[in-house]
Amino acid sequence: MTVPRARRYLAALAAAFLIGACTTQGVTPAAPTSGARVVAAKQAGERGRDLTVESRALGRTSPVRVLLPEGWRPGSGPWPVLYLLHGCCGDQLDWVTMGGAERVTASLRAIVVIPDGGSAGFYSDWLSGPRWETYHLRELLPLIEAEFGAGPKRAVAGLSMGGLGAMIYAARNPGMFRAAASFSGVLDIETGAEGVRGLVRRQGEDPDLLWGDPSADREVWAAHNPAALAARLKGMPLYVSCGDGRPGPLDGPGARADYEDALLDQSTTFAERARAAGARVTTDFYGRGTHTWPYWERALKRALPMLRAAIDA
Repeated sequence: MTVPRARRYLAALAAAFLIGACTTQGVTPAAPTSGARVVAAKQAGERGRDLTVESRALGRTSPVRVLLPEGWRPGSGPWPVLYLLHGCCGDQLDWVTMGGAERVTASLRAIVVIPDGGSAGFYSDWLSGPRWETYHLRELLPLIEAEFGAGPKRAVAGLSMGGLGAMIYAARNPGMFRAAASFSGVLDIETGAEGVRGLVRRQGEDPDLLWGDPSADREVWAAHNPAALAARLKGMPLYVSCGDGRPGPLDGPGARADYEDALLDQSTTFAERARAAGARVTTDFYGRGTHTWPYWERALKRALPMLRAAIDA
């Protein structure tokens, strides 16, 4: 460890001691990094760390679950990193408690970061409100690098609303991610505008504050539409999966058809455009299957070899 790094590490340890937030693995509150800082940290199982991050972009604190790979230790790295994005209308723990992320990524030689994205934040800087993209990519990303030794080999994956997040983050920030994956993603908001607005409204928010009116603010909507941004993903490995909404092999007794079929149409449109633009697209349109967690856990398992190869994990 270099002298400057050692000094920063010791200072962080001292700060953690003062506020009582130090963990057994050296995860400690940090000095502000690009507008964000860790104000609390605790261990969550053998691999997990639960962080509370103070963000200027959000104007409040936000929780993050970090899963560390075998062999990680303070000062090690740089490590590849996989960002996992949750869907509406949940939070960062869903991937662990319902999606099996800790188990599925147990052998992955990469840091897994699962941030909160708001119950219906849509991984975007709102016209008026939270700035989720700024928080995740300009504040949290460098903070994770400083705290845990994450390096530049990054991939991003998400389900439903998080599928949109994965693809627009990759498309809007060329070179930031080496691969992206969407599971039952909202990938064409031009055709799904009312669905998006309805989800935002049901979470108690004004949908006009997100991207504005779909007609009057078409440029803003297009700038956050994965299908409209597909041309920016040329050469990138992408994984796109979706069911058709009919109860399938992973559904329990009494399951009914749902709206997954609409997301299948969006996923198909996106995949066709991305492939035409030169992206390396792998699709898994598996037929029967509803908009539920067993399919997303399976999708993460199936996408992991591609994601692992892209980030050398």
